[in-house]
Amino acid sequence: MKVGCVVEAKAGKEKGQIFVVINLDDKYAYLSDGKRLKASKPKKKSLKHIKLLGSNFLSEAELLDQNERINAKIRKFLSNVRREYV
Repeated sequence: MKVGCVVEAKAGKEKGQIFVVINLDDKYAYLSDGKRLKASKPKKKSLKHIKLLGSNFLSEAELLDQNERINAKIRKFLSNVRREYV
C-alpha cells in the first residue's frame, strides 16, 4: 500500500466507503474522501481495518499540493472509481 491508493473501510462507521490514502505510517493510514474528510484533516484508520481496491491511485505529487482543488480532485477521482466497481 502507498500514498494515493484507493481503499475501502472494513470496520467502523465508515464501513463500505472508499477513500484515498493521504499519508501512511507504520500502523495507520490517513484517509480522505474530499467531502466530509478533507485532505487537510484526514481520518486516521488502522491498516488492519482497510483493504486495497484495485490498482487505481492518485499521484503523490497531486496529493502534496495542499490547496482547495485537491479535495475536488479526490471527489472526482473517487466518483470515477465508484462507477468502475458498481
